[in-house]
Amino acid sequence: MHRTRPGAGRHIPAALRALALAAALGLGACSSPPGMLFEPATDSVAWPPPPDAARVRYLGQLRSADDLHAQRSGLQQFGRAIFGPGRPKGVLISPMGVATDGADRVFVADREAHAVHVYDIGRRRYSSWAPPETRGGSFQPTAIAYTTGRLLVTDSAGGVIHVFTAEGKYLGTLGDKLLGRPVGLAVDPTTGDIYVADAAAHQVVVLSRDDVVLRTIGSRGAGLGEFNFPTFVALDGERRLYVSDSLNFRVQVFAPDGTPLRQIGAKGDMPGYFSQPKGLGVDAGGRLLVVDANFEAIQIFDAAGDLLMALGQEGHGPGEFWLPVGLTIDSKQRIWVADSYNRRVQVFEILQPEEPQP
Repeated sequence: MHRTRPGAGRHIPAALRALALAAALGLGACSSPPGMLFEPATDSVAWPPPPDAARVRYLGQLRSADDLHAQRSGLQQFGRAIFGPGRPKGVLISPMGVATDGADRVFVADREAHAVHVYDIGRRRYSSWAPPETRGGSFQPTAIAYTTGRLLVTDSAGGVIHVFTAEGKYLGTLGDKLLGRPVGLAVDPTTGDIYVADAAAHQVVVLSRDDVVLRTIGSRGAGLGEFNFPTFVALDGERRLYVSDSLNFRVQVFAPDGTPLRQIGAKGDMPGYFSQPKGLGVDAGGRLLVVDANFEAIQIFDAAGDLLMALGQEGHGPGEFWLPVGLTIDSKQRIWVADSYNRRVQVFEILQPEEPQP
């Protein structure tokens, strides 16, 4: 049997401690600066392709907290050099919904991680939010909406909306025993009313900020104002409501009072048609962006519902998708898309077209 000389083993940890201390003193002033937030693609990826003027440009992606490229201290760099980078934090597994706070934070609902990932791209920090353990085990976040001071998260398995403060404190739920299978949601910034697509009830439920049902919109059917498994919703600057009527293969548009106005698209495989419309967003110019999960693309329509262009295709590279779901457009006119089976969020920028020269 091998015998260790008494006291010999104690010298190794001491040596390591001394080495770590020396590294801390020597490298403390050698911290790495923050890296580029979104590393550009090798070639510029934009739509439509040349010779047409680009209207949308690919910016980058988020897969984990590593993509924040945070500043690292000298000691952190030393630890990575000795022990390796370690397991990354905030790895996306099944991103479904995405929202921003209008500033620097990006919130991603991850159904398989049973959590909301919070990527602070301004301060390059990451955190994870979830309800208390009593609810957390079955927490399946699907969609997210940020309103002043609150983050709302639909839980399709629990049949409720979870509410957090802007700092991540858990406040409780909305919609208990009022919702069947809540999916997409949007908040009217003027009234604070919450619009929820209830896929199980085939309707949109409008809740007050204080959890009172104000009205419901629609019932099951194929006519104008009726739904067949609605999934996602959005509001435009005129407070018109857009609903992904997924298994009727269309997007429906409603007036602020809930009156149906028109539908956009129909079942088909040509441009302007849908196979499985999901996430929605309306940009500053009133253009409607619609994710189609089966076509692995985003179609863009003008205010009248006419198709302007489409971007994306099936794949794993920049601007390619694999069962995309949620979409949001932030105040900087960046498009954030939950690319679920590629386990990432892709980021695009809406470009303002140049004025024609005289």
